[in-house]
Amino acid sequence: MTDESTHDDSPHILSDRGSGGGDAGDASDRDGAGDAGDVGATSDADEADGFHAFWADVIADEVESRDPTDPIVIKGGVSPSGVAHLGNVNEVMRGYFVAGVLRERGHEVRQVFTSDDKDPLRKLPRKLANPDGEIVGLGDVDAGALGRNLGKPYTAIPDPFGERESYAAHFAALLRSDAERLGVPVEMASNTALYAEGAFDDAVRTVLSDLDGVRETLGQYQDKVDGEYVPFNPVCSACGTVTETVTDVDLDAETVEYRCTDLEVDGDTIEGCGHEGTATFREGKLPWRLEWPAQWDVLDVDFEAFGKDHAEGSWPSGVDLARTVLGIEPPVPMVYEWFTLGGEALSSSAGNVITVPEILAVLEPAVVRYFFALHPKRARDLDIERIDQLVDRFDRFERAYFGGVDDPALTRFAERAYPFVVGRVDDPPTEKPVRLPYTFAAVLGMVDDPAFRERLARDEGHIPDDAPKSAVEAALARVEKARNWAERTGNEYDYRLQAELPDVEFADDVAAALDDLADFVAAGHDGEAIQGEMYETARDHEIEIADFFQAGYRLFFDDTQGPRLGEFLGELEREYVVNRLRREA
Repeated sequence: MTDESTHDDSPHILSDRGSGGGDAGDASDRDGAGDAGDVGATSDADEADGFHAFWADVIADEVESRDPTDPIVIKGGVSPSGVAHLGNVNEVMRGYFVAGVLRERGHEVRQVFTSDDKDPLRKLPRKLANPDGEIVGLGDVDAGALGRNLGKPYTAIPDPFGERESYAAHFAALLRSDAERLGVPVEMASNTALYAEGAFDDAVRTVLSDLDGVRETLGQYQDKVDGEYVPFNPVCSACGTVTETVTDVDLDAETVEYRCTDLEVDGDTIEGCGHEGTATFREGKLPWRLEWPAQWDVLDVDFEAFGKDHAEGSWPSGVDLARTVLGIEPPVPMVYEWFTLGGEALSSSAGNVITVPEILAVLEPAVVRYFFALHPKRARDLDIERIDQLVDRFDRFERAYFGGVDDPALTRFAERAYPFVVGRVDDPPTEKPVRLPYTFAAVLGMVDDPAFRERLARDEGHIPDDAPKSAVEAALARVEKARNWAERTGNEYDYRLQAELPDVEFADDVAAALDDLADFVAAGHDGEAIQGEMYETARDHEIEIADFFQAGYRLFFDDTQGPRLGEFLGELEREYVVNRLRREA
């Protein structure tokens, strides 16, 4: 295996070999759906040399090389600061695949996701997600209550929706639900609870007993560390805010003396109350740079994935502090590249986010898992406008697993990754599911009648005659996903096909043109030919082309506009189209 870096502590441990097979192209990266270029061309010799078609095997090799004891612990984490969105499950999904591979290899695995919920709320979020995962504005909650709790731990702030015991618990419940929706079994761990039960006691004592060592090590990474710096943040017993000013440490009593001072946040000030008091090790927290390596120790973490923002900041300092202060080895790391949404960075404050319920309204869970199964160190854009391209590539990936694609690199990737993507590692699929092309499913989404949907799908050959009822139902379930996509984006499929003949009348020349077009369709031409013929027919009858298309839209949609009509008609059952053009019921 050729590493991207030979440095032992580098989080960049994924192999770049095989990329000579060609990248999937700019379009693949933009819509987040690259396939062959994500794995490269591999051979039996490559596998013998330790190269893997699936990145999760590379990670599993690295974890096993350290001879871990079961259960192997895979960790992710998040600060519960705003909307729980698809970006927050990055680490959940990366860990899911590594956990799956390790379980397949016979290991007991715990996948733990920590909520850094003893951190203070530093600023008001612009958006929140309600208990159903729907994004709402602060006007839908008691924003004043949030404002009055700035500087306090998330677990000390009331749930804005009044259903959970705290703001943190609300956020954690959303993440747990999101993981369940994606079929990922995770254990949620609260930092507040870990501190309260004493899990961090030893780490805090170790840190506070070696202040000179901490200052020397951490000072290499943070300018604010000076000779007076004490790495512990008590929670003020008077006002409840997290403060940073420790004036004395009593290791025997396991307490600190503190003064509640102001907290500076991005140029703003959260005022401290000035109270001077005493806090136990369980009544405060370590700063993030130390808390992260302390989590590795407390939870006995073997592997952790994290975003590139940590790769050159808190990861190097965490490694250093883990070894020099805590006396432990850091876990196997993996840095992943963030994905963008519609070409822009994910941002809760700017409103550029998509929640898991929102993405699952337009995609099957397996397609979402496929997105995260792709090479984690390649930048991708999840473009909802072009989500059909992602689904098309998933379908091709699926066909490759069943031997239906002449692409050795993609086939190797699919053969290894597909059972994990569909959640059937212990029972790998042997029969390819019936799938409707996503845009065809969007066409069927224009139809309300389920029986008519099935008839059209069968007529186009997308449902085999011998397909069992369960396979048909599963295939047609994609129709509602595609319909939601059309409605969300307002694209060319966001129209409704009229089940009954609309009550419309046409001038004689338009009626004659419609009859001629009906004859052309009856002769068996495809959608592209029908589209071209509509122009020719309008000219032959000396009617305005726009008027002719408008007549067609009236017949099929009872509207004055719609999708590319000829191509759309080519997707429908021929007899139905002919009868409608002839104004027959």
